[in-house]
Amino acid sequence: MTNNVQMENAMIDSSRLRQAGFRGELIEPGDPRYDDARTVFNVSIDRRPLLIARCVDADDVSRTVLFAREQDLPLAVRGTGHNVAGYAVCDGGVVIDLSLMKAIAVDSSARTVRAQGGCNWGEVNDALQPFGLAATGGFVSITGVAGLTLGGGFGWLVRKHGLALDNLQSAEIVLADGRTVNGSSHENEDLFWAIRGGGGNFGVVTSFEFRVYPAGTVLAGIVLHPASAAADAIRTWRDMEMEAPEESTIGALLLHMPDDPSLPPALRGAPVAGLGGVYAGPVEEGEKALRALREYGPPLVDKFAPMPYNEAQRMADALWPPGLHGYWKSSYLKGLDDAAIAVVVDAFARVPSRQTVIVVEHYGNSAWSRVSESATAFGHREWPWNIVVTSAWSDAGDAERNIAWTRELMDALLPYRAPAAYVNYLGGDEGSAGLQAAYGSKLERLAAIKAKYDSANLFRQNPNIVPAAQG
Repeated sequence: MTNNVQMENAMIDSSRLRQAGFRGELIEPGDPRYDDARTVFNVSIDRRPLLIARCVDADDVSRTVLFAREQDLPLAVRGTGHNVAGYAVCDGGVVIDLSLMKAIAVDSSARTVRAQGGCNWGEVNDALQPFGLAATGGFVSITGVAGLTLGGGFGWLVRKHGLALDNLQSAEIVLADGRTVNGSSHENEDLFWAIRGGGGNFGVVTSFEFRVYPAGTVLAGIVLHPASAAADAIRTWRDMEMEAPEESTIGALLLHMPDDPSLPPALRGAPVAGLGGVYAGPVEEGEKALRALREYGPPLVDKFAPMPYNEAQRMADALWPPGLHGYWKSSYLKGLDDAAIAVVVDAFARVPSRQTVIVVEHYGNSAWSRVSESATAFGHREWPWNIVVTSAWSDAGDAERNIAWTRELMDALLPYRAPAAYVNYLGGDEGSAGLQAAYGSKLERLAAIKAKYDSANLFRQNPNIVPAAQG
């Protein structure tokens, strides 16, 4: 880094946080923990904060918010650091790190769970599994509860029970002025509306209370087809989705198999189309509901099997491991017609990295689509199809060609894209166009709420909603 930042490193006085009663860990440049503490899921992100404050409770968070505000320093908030745009860390500022805040409390009789902001979805569902219960968020277990919920919260139960934020009962929030408040349907209702989709723009959410549901054992897995049959397989899945029961959340994927000696030779490193997900109902009913999907082709591999829900939560983890360079692009689709499928399959044939995965998701005719558009800041429930291109690569020198390929694919899909995007899937370089795509007509209301709770825009390391007074 530059000498200027090094000078700033010497000038910051973190002892003031200790004097204010901060009880967690303070990590600064030169600390042997520093590089690990500033590393996030996407290793293309290489930012150097002046201070990482690992908080142990909401009081620590409040003290750190006030410290950053008084020092006029940039402030980032890290739950698990999973967001591909790297919002969890900043240059030359302070990071509020919630990774020590992992308390989880299950109330099995009320069917609720309260989880602190440092938890991931795997940890939450591990806590729920002994009770035969499951929470709605997350396709991947290491995804953070906080970031996913604040932007939306798709997961394996979305068609049966909706988004994570649809099931949020209440939240504890530290505001820009250091106050800790609660948000719910009867307390700070405007703030509660805004955090359900508006991201981290309004404060630091230190704990979340969710409704949870019976889902002890589910039918989960994937069938694989050769890439040469990908278009036909995706079209077949699309048609089946029109009649799929709500218990079924299935997506279509294009990926490369690992070059694993334990695999049959024909599958090692092979490009494939996968149709996979979860049936969250009685297993015998799932066997009937998914029979046509599993028999079509027939597939190269059928990996569907009954399993505990917390294992299903982890079944896709290997497709998105930490430690890679990444760049994502996403959009809802007007529909999934044959021409759009052809564009995606053709582009995948030329993908520059075997670590890239393309996912087409379907949420329609389900609990997700029955929530009123005005109920939360999350929007665009009228578009049931979504594509997310999760480009990933190992060598930093391959960035340019992977980013170019991703953008070319999304440009080719322009005729089929809806004027809408899911904020958690944005890559971080979309600017105001990304905000408009994510929030549409709700952006004005969000800006007004932002002005009420964070008029100085302290919480701006995110897809930033500018306070109305500044807009």
